[in-house]
Amino acid sequence: MSAPALTPVVVRLKLSLLRNGLRQSGGRRAAWIASAVVALLFAALQLLGLVALRGVGGAESLVVLLVAVLALGWAVMPLFFPGGDETLDPTRLVMLPLRPRPLVRALLTASLVGIGPLFTVCLLVGSVITVARGAAAWAVGVVAVPLALLVCVALARAVAAANVRLLTSRKGRDLAVLSGLVVAVGAQVVNFGAQRLGSGGLEQLDPVAAVLRWLPGASAIGAVHAAGEGAYGVAVAQLAVSAAALVVLLALWSRTLTRLMTAPDGSTLQTGDSAVRDRPSTGLARLLPSGRTGTVMERSLRYIWRDPKTKAAWVTSLAIGLIVPVFNAWQGTGSVYFACFAAGMLGIQMYNQFGQDTSAFWMVAMTISSARDAYAELRARALALLLITLPYATLVTVLTTAMLGDWARLPEALGLSFALLGAMLATGAWTSARFPYSVPQEGYKNVAPGQVGLAWISIFGGMMAAALLCLPVIAATIWLNLSDAGQGLRLLLLLAGTAYGALLTFGGLRLAAPRTAARLPEIVTAVSKG
Repeated sequence: MSAPALTPVVVRLKLSLLRNGLRQSGGRRAAWIASAVVALLFAALQLLGLVALRGVGGAESLVVLLVAVLALGWAVMPLFFPGGDETLDPTRLVMLPLRPRPLVRALLTASLVGIGPLFTVCLLVGSVITVARGAAAWAVGVVAVPLALLVCVALARAVAAANVRLLTSRKGRDLAVLSGLVVAVGAQVVNFGAQRLGSGGLEQLDPVAAVLRWLPGASAIGAVHAAGEGAYGVAVAQLAVSAAALVVLLALWSRTLTRLMTAPDGSTLQTGDSAVRDRPSTGLARLLPSGRTGTVMERSLRYIWRDPKTKAAWVTSLAIGLIVPVFNAWQGTGSVYFACFAAGMLGIQMYNQFGQDTSAFWMVAMTISSARDAYAELRARALALLLITLPYATLVTVLTTAMLGDWARLPEALGLSFALLGAMLATGAWTSARFPYSVPQEGYKNVAPGQVGLAWISIFGGMMAAALLCLPVIAATIWLNLSDAGQGLRLLLLLAGTAYGALLTFGGLRLAAPRTAARLPEIVTAVSKG
């Protein structure tokens, strides 16, 4: 009796994994259905939009760019969403007697099942409709759509197989958590590009498209346009580029699968005494103050570097705090005061200070026996934040001012940023003690179930309080601009804003310390719920 074909088995396996995953909970099923409806609706609207571009000047450059971006998305998708498809991890099949080539065919076919491939087909079909002119172009389009789709899927699979060890490690999970940063940065880039296109027309894309139409995937759509223009030799060459890339990707994927299926990893190798090495000290402790202050600062900085949720929050804040003022200044619509966005984004990290410790906070609580101990703990955490936020806020403010050329307002912008940062440190310390909540370690949720109200009160209530505390500095800044004061008063506002921010931080820590010491049992219970 011959063995059944591998491809149908793997396709049924993927469908079973999808079906069983949706059966786990009603919420997960509803989320999947909602995301599928949104994705398909967007795909349909995108298809209609591409059809409407038919005959518009520069449309062929736009579709080539879209397909190139689509291929890039398929390449990075496994790095940021490794848990989206269980079959992306071929090491789950290492105990089965499977050969690489049949396995490649089976996994490639299974990869064509899902919302992503359907979305890709809609974009590719719309692109062909936009650029096709004549029977030859339509004939090339019939070949170009499946070829470009296979290139995208094979690219995703090859990247996933090559990085499977990373994706299943702690660093891979860190990378997945940081996917929100890519979305945030990408949204700003798309917004900026759309504004530029709206003002200058699609013809601006011609130089970029001239290069991209020779890259795999996008070259297949470029071949459709070339065939419509009568350049049959160019069309054949561009199809050949995508076909050759597909062959190379499949060969690399097969080679990687062979290595994964046969080579041992770290879990199967015994580590001898000679392989155990002490990690060199980073020297961080030598640069920090001695005693409890330095210890707490080092712990906080290590959380930022090692904890996935804390790292994601910090990197996202750093990126968005730079993107908003710089992009607005780049477009000529910004102001030096937009640089305060950097201080505001980083000041948020002071909120829910104890929640990032999760259940381990009880060990910190054992070292706090008085308001003095609580003050030392909160002060050290604030100093760890200032170690990053002060130079960063200064850098963003100077960079924004340089891009706008408004150097006269640099002192008051810095003073306002420092005052805002001090206000957020003060209110963050108080709300951390008054409204603590837990941060789940697994998944993408940042608040434990049942504590969403606490998170809203802590963050948004604290931000509103910080804004109110900054009113004196804001009023002084407005008065300076209305009265056309000299540069000396602007420098004075820098000193006043800095001193005011320091005073607010000191006062906030002093007020939060007694409450922290008195509410230790409640804080431990609240942050341990996740």
